[in-house]
Amino acid sequence: MKKNIAGTVADLIATTVSDNGCDLWDVEYVKEGADWHLRVTIDKEGGVGIDDCERVHRAIDPILDEADPIEGSYYLEVSSPGIERELKTDKHLAASVGALSEARLFAPLNGTKSVTGRLTAFDPETVTLTPDGGEPVVLPRKAVARLATVYED
Repeated sequence: MKKNIAGTVADLIATTVSDNGCDLWDVEYVKEGADWHLRVTIDKEGGVGIDDCERVHRAIDPILDEADPIEGSYYLEVSSPGIERELKTDKHLAASVGALSEARLFAPLNGTKSVTGRLTAFDPETVTLTPDGGEPVVLPRKAVARLATVYED
């Protein structure tokens, strides 16, 4: 049900986010403690600032109020994906090819539950990370618990 809420919200707001000069990166509907949070993550070329977040928040708030896709109360949060961003979709992966990334695995592979390297390729079944000076490591996507970019100085 929560995934349906996130998908419904994404469909409702995608055009408005785009009309405000940003790309819709992700939508999450999560419970933290006793409170529900609707997290809308936006991105744009050159990065997202507080003014972008505020503008998008003001633009999507009335759309959500009118469509009312969520029963009960929740906190609406609009933010950037940050420097170390989680890569969940093919769109995220395509935008991050070449970026230093870390895959955390559900189970150890060759004695480790973490692989770090440049994201060099992906397909529907696998993601490939190439450590600097090392051989490419092809990981089954279903084995990856979390994939995110890693900040570089």
